[in-house]
Amino acid sequence: MTTDTMADLYSKLGIKRGADEAEIKKAYRKLAKELHPDRNKDNPKATEKFAEVTQAYDLLSDRDKRAQYDRGEIDEQGNPRGPFGFGGRGGGGGFHPGGGPGGAAGFDFSEGGADFGDIFESIFGGQRGGGGARGGPRPGGFGGFGTQGGGRPIRGADVTYRLAVPFEDAAALKAQRVTLSSGKTIDVKLPNGVESGTQMRLAGQGDAGPAGNGDAIVTIDIRPHRFFKRDEDDVRLDLPVGIDEAVLGAKVKVPTVDGAVMLSIPPNTSSGKTLRLKGKGFHRKDGSRGDQLVTLMIDVPADDAELKTFVEGWAAKEGRNPRANLGV
Repeated sequence: MTTDTMADLYSKLGIKRGADEAEIKKAYRKLAKELHPDRNKDNPKATEKFAEVTQAYDLLSDRDKRAQYDRGEIDEQGNPRGPFGFGGRGGGGGFHPGGGPGGAAGFDFSEGGADFGDIFESIFGGQRGGGGARGGPRPGGFGGFGTQGGGRPIRGADVTYRLAVPFEDAAALKAQRVTLSSGKTIDVKLPNGVESGTQMRLAGQGDAGPAGNGDAIVTIDIRPHRFFKRDEDDVRLDLPVGIDEAVLGAKVKVPTVDGAVMLSIPPNTSSGKTLRLKGKGFHRKDGSRGDQLVTLMIDVPADDAELKTFVEGWAAKEGRNPRANLGV
């Protein structure tokens, strides 16, 4: 058993032999991000290096395999060593780009192997929004490999999409149509409590694989609106009203996420007063809905000579100071 051989996998990840699990994962994340084939399409050496660090992480992140490796019982490919410290490349060997000797079976995404799913999910959040481009390789979809460690077939890769949803549709939970990479279109129902960043998993709508299809993971992106604004579960709207409507009171048509409704404005209403339309906001997770908060903004017409004459006479007669409560 030789120490320089045992240090080999650790050196590939740039860590010391006594590194803990968090350090191993952190080192691999950094290298995988730098060396990923999607970011080095014209650099085959980077692809080879990516395969090497992936194999190193696969083995060192498995406690049992790491212990065997440290004791010299298995080599860098995870194969048993011979009685004199020499190991062969058995049929279940390590990760080999292009499916060379050793087979792809060593690229282990099984429950006992490395947790590549979480790593690739966080580093390479590939997008396919409305027919957009797909992101980087995902577990089960790299280089055409179709088996787990030990030759077990694996599912196809999950495929991620980003779906832009109109503001009103998100608030009212209107079904959205998604076009998959296969060309298939499906209608999906938005969940209660939806917001930008909400993810929906569509079972079996991902890439095909020997053990079945992966899933489609749809990330919601709610579009901003030109006059509605979201305030947690409520919707806010600044509504222009005429001077006559504010002074005399009126019933006016107001847009909501569910369509226009009539709103009663009380007489002698000041600009800035907020009225509430119940149940016209976003759906909460419990199924209830927020409200629409309508803030009245008095709209003064420009260059209205008759209005100007009236107000000058009225102001001179009244002599009222609307800022008296502020001490000025």
